[in-house]
Amino acid sequence: MSPDAPNNGDSDRPAILVGVDTGGTFTDIVAWKDGRLQHGKVLSTPDDPSRAIVEGLRRLGLHQEPVQVIHGTTVGTNAVLENKGATVAYVTSEGFGDILALARQNRREVYALEQPAEAPPVPSSHCLEVATRCDAGGELLARATDAQLQALAERVATLGVESVAVNLLFSFLCPEEEARIAKALGDELFVSLSSEVLPEVREYERGIATWLNAAVGPVIRRYLRRLAEGLPQARISVMQSSGTTVAADQASDHAVRLLLSGPAGGIAAARLVGKVTGRSRLLTLDMGGTSTDVSLLDGEIPLTNDSNIAGWPLTISSVDIHTIGAGGGSVARVDAGGMLLVGPESAGADPGPACYGQGGQAVTVTDANLVLGRLPPDTLLGGYLPLDTEAANAAMDRLARDLGCRRQEAARGVLRLANEHMARALRVISVERGHDPRDDALLCFGGAGGLHACELAELLGMRTVVLPALAGVLSAHGMLASEPGRDLSRAVLAPLAGQDETALETAFAELEAQAAAELVAEGVDAGRLRHRRRLELRYSGQSAGIVLDVDAGEALAPRMTEAFHAAHEQASGHRLQRSVELVNLRLSTRAPALLAAQERHRPRAVNGESRRVFMTELRCQVPVRERDALAADQAVPGPCIITDRAATAWVAPGWEARLDSCGNLVLSREGE
Repeated sequence: MSPDAPNNGDSDRPAILVGVDTGGTFTDIVAWKDGRLQHGKVLSTPDDPSRAIVEGLRRLGLHQEPVQVIHGTTVGTNAVLENKGATVAYVTSEGFGDILALARQNRREVYALEQPAEAPPVPSSHCLEVATRCDAGGELLARATDAQLQALAERVATLGVESVAVNLLFSFLCPEEEARIAKALGDELFVSLSSEVLPEVREYERGIATWLNAAVGPVIRRYLRRLAEGLPQARISVMQSSGTTVAADQASDHAVRLLLSGPAGGIAAARLVGKVTGRSRLLTLDMGGTSTDVSLLDGEIPLTNDSNIAGWPLTISSVDIHTIGAGGGSVARVDAGGMLLVGPESAGADPGPACYGQGGQAVTVTDANLVLGRLPPDTLLGGYLPLDTEAANAAMDRLARDLGCRRQEAARGVLRLANEHMARALRVISVERGHDPRDDALLCFGGAGGLHACELAELLGMRTVVLPALAGVLSAHGMLASEPGRDLSRAVLAPLAGQDETALETAFAELEAQAAAELVAEGVDAGRLRHRRRLELRYSGQSAGIVLDVDAGEALAPRMTEAFHAAHEQASGHRLQRSVELVNLRLSTRAPALLAAQERHRPRAVNGESRRVFMTELRCQVPVRERDALAADQAVPGPCIITDRAATAWVAPGWEARLDSCGNLVLSREGE
């Protein structure tokens, strides 16, 4: 396939593809049109993110074109973090109305004698019980009558809620009973069923997922309707937390699967960059304006079923990332003891850092980069926003007075502290998991990533850095490199040794048919789907499982038993003389990505000359090179600043940058 050709596989798809990543500070847009990629940045509009998207497409001249939009959104995430989701009624089996309030009794502050009081996700007045009860074997012990369900519907109506989360005990074994409740509640409410959201064991985690889906679903639905109204010619898909996409008309039903939507796009793009550069193992760092996401990539998108959001367990398949409140807009300040602090508070998009010239007074990491000269003063952020150097200097002077030092020393302190925060996050995702990053490459992207890449690599002892093409909008580019897909599961809870392989084959076939039906409804060709079957196994008596691929061949139980013993020994250092249980069947279904390769680098004008700017940090002139004016394989020694419309890279002294054939900058320490 030509690197410039879209992998449509569907003649009905629009010829123009658009990836959108909505961040806390900027909204990034990447579009593929007529064989070329174009991109842009606009300030986000937190009150209604769809306005920034429409404005960004208008600036690219695409707002009235028939386009395919793949969107990474933080609308659901913000609704949870800010507690602005829909009001929810929680319906469960009789005697289990307190499940969400009791939770797991985990102590957030392990050694505190008194734990801080935490409000339950749903108040007790909105937790309702029905006389339907299923046991662990799937037998129906009690069943609510039609009259009781009608009374339930009337009670819900008096609460004035917008959504209902239904989570019966062992619901995955008798989903028809939750369907009865949904029918009784009618069509006016947003109803979320646990047997559809997360058909797995653990009623608390299943209940939280169902509640999150019910709370966020109406918010997502309203937002996507506004976006569709603003882009009437667009066909819209949304990025899921697992790095796959779902059509907008199905997205609200899968709302809980969108809570890590934005960061997943960056990982999808990082996988593509890894393939192009021949580096399967990458430590990724996505530094935006508000936060920084880090991950460890080893050929495939790293997934986990054990994450959390706002303190709530999120057992939905999602990209395995670690996020910290450190970005270009992170605010620097001095505490009561005279200590310099950076983040997690952010200046956001409005008014933004002092250097944005929009009235912001807070000094941020971006201001520090500008004061030290790593950001040239004539830089246009996003290709259109000029920097206010005087405002940045004034803000840094105020911070310097509080610290009792000079302007440049304060700026260096801000960057040093921000770098330590990010290096610590990189160690969490690598060293603390038993992985030595020194022989891997550090992939830095986001609007601010390239300004910190060299120092972060030095802090971790790494020798290679990759700054990808379109680094400043890579998450938006990743939307185009993402795959339509579904991640489905089915609980089993039985000894592995006694499993009927024919029954397992039937169960997997049913999951594959469900995934295919949903994707075909989005316009995906069923003949191009890839299915990956896996089993979640554990020792009898354990609560945590290990997920393993199902190998082809005969005698599944003995093979998978031995594979589980080996995996447990590798993870824990020992095997147990216990029987192995099959907890869940897991299926991952994927369709081809819309764009499966990076665009070839086309130098605008190969030029050996460059302008120079005075860099206060080094007290000397340093060259400023434009990335699209560099030739492929051209070596650029540091110190040097390399700019493009969406991002700026700082090549520190002792480092050398070299452009590959796809426009990715590969930095290495000189002499290595």
